[in-house]
Amino acid sequence: MSKPTHPCQKAQPQTFLPPFAEGNNAAVEQSEATEVLSGFRQDWSAIPFHRTEDNFGSIPFLSSSDSILLMYISGFGNECASEDPRCPGALPEGQNNPQVCPYNLYAEQLSGSAFTCPRSSNKRSWLYRILPSVSHKPFESIDQGHVTHNWDEVDPDPNQLRWKPFEIPKTSQKKVDFVNGLHTLCGAGDIRSNNGLAVHIFLCNTSMGNRCFYSSDGDFLIVPQKGKLLIYTEFGKMLVQPNEICVIQRGMRFSIDVFEETRGYILEVYGVHFELPDLGPIGANGLANPRDFLIPVAWYEDHQAPGGYTVINKYQGKMFAAKQDVSPFNVVAWHGNYTPYKYNLENFMVINSVAFDHADPSIFTVLTAKSVRPGVAIADFVIFPPRWGVADKTFRPPYYHRNCMSEFMGLIKGHYEAKQGGFLPGGGSLHSPMTPHGPDADCFEKASKAKLAPERIADGTMAFMFESSLSMAVTKWGLKTSNCLDENYYKCWEPLKSHFTPNSRNPAGTN
Repeated sequence: MSKPTHPCQKAQPQTFLPPFAEGNNAAVEQSEATEVLSGFRQDWSAIPFHRTEDNFGSIPFLSSSDSILLMYISGFGNECASEDPRCPGALPEGQNNPQVCPYNLYAEQLSGSAFTCPRSSNKRSWLYRILPSVSHKPFESIDQGHVTHNWDEVDPDPNQLRWKPFEIPKTSQKKVDFVNGLHTLCGAGDIRSNNGLAVHIFLCNTSMGNRCFYSSDGDFLIVPQKGKLLIYTEFGKMLVQPNEICVIQRGMRFSIDVFEETRGYILEVYGVHFELPDLGPIGANGLANPRDFLIPVAWYEDHQAPGGYTVINKYQGKMFAAKQDVSPFNVVAWHGNYTPYKYNLENFMVINSVAFDHADPSIFTVLTAKSVRPGVAIADFVIFPPRWGVADKTFRPPYYHRNCMSEFMGLIKGHYEAKQGGFLPGGGSLHSPMTPHGPDADCFEKASKAKLAPERIADGTMAFMFESSLSMAVTKWGLKTSNCLDENYYKCWEPLKSHFTPNSRNPAGTN
């Protein structure tokens, strides 16, 4: 265990230890539960030991074994305040930037919107840190790997596209961390004008260590599919597991630890932030409820690493790196409404048809990044969660469709209802504007003849969609280099046959 190196560490050494800290098995057994205590959410999780500094502060290890306690603040877009309990009173009283901050910290504002935005959309947080983030060497260009914003690498392809599970590099062959494992699959728009989006795939097998990353271009909505992510941010720590998502907003520095070969999806949006969709006639409650979004509590580390820390910045679609002596996660306290957050998809309150017809998938929207046109999004994040199907006299799977939107779909686990085969966890599909798509032949035949009793749909499954009003282009990596494109995707519709009965309006056997 490293020794405290900052004066405020002496104030309160180790706190929030649970009463059963010695009984590690009991802690691990409660790892699936989330509890509410004193206004905070607690997340018990079994993860490997990472840094000796973790034995200090509001997120201590329970013992020298593999379990830690993470704490969160509940709510979406709230005005929050948090300070590491090692430094009580670290937040200034009554003002944002006093002449001298408590504990001789530096005050730094992180703005996620223009100063003059309306209060309802104004995003900013004040960070009180050991050294300001400007304390680094000059940025220098580095190899950007497979990250790109060049949407003209290859000619457009209007076909239905599907990818087999993207291959994760083997640890025994090459160590790849989150940043090196970023691959841009498709996207649209322009970073410099703050209008557009990109879909990335991350494939990694090792932790970032003394490296951190931030995007100057947009917000990252991260969807892990395989493997847990322990995410260190300037605001605190989050553990994000498959079937959870997190959003790390523009400019926020973070580092990711992984514990196995890990894979997932990222939706990056330029110039806008994710928000909860309007509920309209649904009412005051439903879909993703604000209280289920979790914000990390303040945690800091104060030490230097041999060789320093590397700060990686994605700026105008290119990658840059700078060195600094101290950890970027040196924020002792913060307050504001511009924060990272996470959400468990199991908490989504599903709305569905209870009479007839298949409702539009917009009823499954978790988060939206709006455009300037009312009702039209730069991007929506939509899920297809477990639910009841009870619609009468209805073809219950998704209908056949041509859409003015781009639809990228991924699968976290299970089997998607409209395509039981071929669309696999860790893979994806893209249906471009006005490209027809819908259930495969097998799904159509079964659903057309099924007895329409109440049934559970998608149990053990979680598919999702990144939907955009922009026409997304696929990168060279997506079409060629990844070697994951399913060339036979179109064949799932070839067995469809005509059932036309010109002499009978009401075919026999209709439910």
